[in-house]
Amino acid sequence: MAVGFTPKHIEEVPLYGLTKEEYLVIALEAAKEMKWKVSYTSNSGLIAFTDKGMFSWNAEIKIKVENGSANLKSSSTGNEMMDWGKNKQNIEKFILLFNALKLKLTKEELVLKYEELSANLAPEEDDILKLPPPTTTEQITGFFSIFRPTKGFFVTPLLLDINILLFILMAISGVNIMLPDNESLLKWGANFRPLTLEGEWWRLITNCFLHIGIFHLLMNMYALLYIGVLLEPLLGRTRFISAYLLTGITASIASLWWHDLIISAGASGAIFGMYGVFLAMLTTNLIEKTTRKALLTSIAIFVGYNLIYGLKGGIDNAAHIGGLIGGIIIGYAFIPSLKKPEDVKLKLSTIGLLTLLILTSSFIVYKNTSNDIGKYDKKIKTFVSNESMAIEVFNLPENTPKDQLLYGLKERGIYYWNENIKLIDEVEKLDLPSEIHNKNSKLKQYCELRIKSYELYYKTISEDTHIYKFQIENFERQIGAIINELKGDQKGK
Repeated sequence: MAVGFTPKHIEEVPLYGLTKEEYLVIALEAAKEMKWKVSYTSNSGLIAFTDKGMFSWNAEIKIKVENGSANLKSSSTGNEMMDWGKNKQNIEKFILLFNALKLKLTKEELVLKYEELSANLAPEEDDILKLPPPTTTEQITGFFSIFRPTKGFFVTPLLLDINILLFILMAISGVNIMLPDNESLLKWGANFRPLTLEGEWWRLITNCFLHIGIFHLLMNMYALLYIGVLLEPLLGRTRFISAYLLTGITASIASLWWHDLIISAGASGAIFGMYGVFLAMLTTNLIEKTTRKALLTSIAIFVGYNLIYGLKGGIDNAAHIGGLIGGIIIGYAFIPSLKKPEDVKLKLSTIGLLTLLILTSSFIVYKNTSNDIGKYDKKIKTFVSNESMAIEVFNLPENTPKDQLLYGLKERGIYYWNENIKLIDEVEKLDLPSEIHNKNSKLKQYCELRIKSYELYYKTISEDTHIYKFQIENFERQIGAIINELKGDQKGK
């Protein structure tokens, strides 16, 4: 099985006593019997193409005769990255048929056929089969052609370019290219329920172009390239980009609905969506049967493996499943318009209805997904603000009057610590993860200890005594221990 940006199979075979001219005649007869379209012939050989229809696998065949041997080369023409052995089969069938014709045709017949053929051969000085092999520079240029939009392969290169460009911009701005921190990911548009549900709906799209490190980017871009070269020529630009964006949204919505605190980023949800589109198409007769069977097995293994691998943790399987389901639905919806490629109205109306369906469904999920984490974050900001006001008394100058100190301790300090206790009691009614409930318990204990210490400070100042010193120090130690525990919890996350 050949694998590559252009899968191919090459064999060098001897002429077995045939002249170059005789070999060329038999090769042309074999090409005709195999129903190849011969597009070029010269004294050096020929170039032909298979013609099995737009939804089937096709190849370019080059036969070059020189130095007492024939170079046989079959190359895929459909932009796929795997040929499932079809190029090799092309060459093997050609050789079998060639050998059969060699025994059948007489020397006289070969001479006559060559005389008929010679008038239509390309001039030797213009023979493209004699062109030198590509240089290293040309090969590198050929590799980078996957990033350049061309006819039949237009949207995929653009998507590759956008994802890579965004990653480069992140790196230039100082984001760690191996493992970006959460703050950087959120800044650049990652999907995170507390923020996304607080009006930042655009994260449902931006996270599809954002990656968590260079290896994450490379794996996703390879998967995107693979499905793009297979699927884009079949769908066309409009269907392909519509499917990519819509499945990206279904993936993001699924992740948003499933996860409370997961920061989600990456093109894999949309890529799974495109695999879902292709799976739907592979269950129909749009694609040639033998090709369909091999591809269906390959795509199913890819999807199944990645979903199982995603169960190990640290991978947003909800986005993968959401994208996959969205893609399967979109794929089946595209079938009628794919069977009638001339009906532009049907194609556009299908895309329009799918867009309306997915956006409406996403809006409903978006509006009905609980954002208790977001509410909690707002309350915690109030907690921090109250805390700042409560400790203001300790920032007063040393010569502050006694009555002002007492007022600061009681009317501001103790007051705001009590307000924070009420706030914690309120957030405990929210649907929160167990670790946050544990944190809330520590925060409440922290506030209660603060109140007790403030009460003793109040007595110390009002009674002008130091008898509460050891009790205050004990409370301060307990407060310090809780602060360290809370910091440890934060680091653990």
